[in-house]
Amino acid sequence: MVPNVNATPVLGRRGLYWQSGACLVLLLGAGWLVRRHWPAVTHGALRLAVADQGWLLVAATAAVGTWASSALAQQGAVTRRLPGGRLVAAQFAASAANHVLPAGLGAGAVNLRFLVRCGLPAGRGASALAVKAAAGAVVRLVLIAVLAPACPGLLRIPHVPVAALLALAGTAALAVALFRARVWPRCRGAVAAVAADIRALHARPVRAAALWGGSLAFAGLHALVLFAVTRAVELPLSPARVALLYLAASGAAALLPTPGGLGSLDAALAFALTASGTPAAAAASAVLGYRLLTVWLPLLPGLLVLGMLIRRRAL
Repeated sequence: MVPNVNATPVLGRRGLYWQSGACLVLLLGAGWLVRRHWPAVTHGALRLAVADQGWLLVAATAAVGTWASSALAQQGAVTRRLPGGRLVAAQFAASAANHVLPAGLGAGAVNLRFLVRCGLPAGRGASALAVKAAAGAVVRLVLIAVLAPACPGLLRIPHVPVAALLALAGTAALAVALFRARVWPRCRGAVAAVAADIRALHARPVRAAALWGGSLAFAGLHALVLFAVTRAVELPLSPARVALLYLAASGAAALLPTPGGLGSLDAALAFALTASGTPAAAAASAVLGYRLLTVWLPLLPGLLVLGMLIRRRAL
């Protein structure tokens, strides 16, 4: 019997209210920043309009590749063979859904429904999503550790007073204690299931290669989109520098619960580029180009694919 994936969502109703409220606050803040820096935004848009078309084509090709790499990583996260064409279509649809729903819910719901339709139990499907997310996080951390020495001083840690450090350490210790006492007993079984799935996947080298290779390609292709856009608007930044800025900014934006990083990723990317010495207008054009290719242009086609998959009962 196929489980009902339309049942109670992972977050309770109160949790959804809080997350939606946080999304609204962050989006309003992003709107205020855009209004405050409107001249730089408009100048950036004009600069993007006359950008190098060849580099924009490279960026668009890399953006298309992100969905294929996401599908590869998702296939690597399960031992069962998934239908390739529908898997790529589901990743395209999941990306669109992730930009209209609170952070992670859209893509997670689409991918979970797809895995259940492919015959996986709902619990196993959720575990596969957790495996994929964990692999992606590990890949990003490793890439940052590898690229940081190649770009010394780019990720500068600000000076923090001793009192603030002590307060931060105390807060972290309290959070760890609360996690062990209240959260860990509830999620211990889920963590054990994810660990068992990871061991099973690594017993099959082809699946492990797909998981890690797809996760690496996904992060690398997103960095390539941003790098190609910076070249299109004539920003003299090295590939390693752009990749490190993207990884740091996307990691920071992941902590903020906006749909698809909307507002949070834009602000983080703009801040990272300007902090590295890029003029505000040039940074705005790079961010606008990156978001245009990865969010706004694919959004309507992605939603149409989502509707088609639902009509055909692939979701």
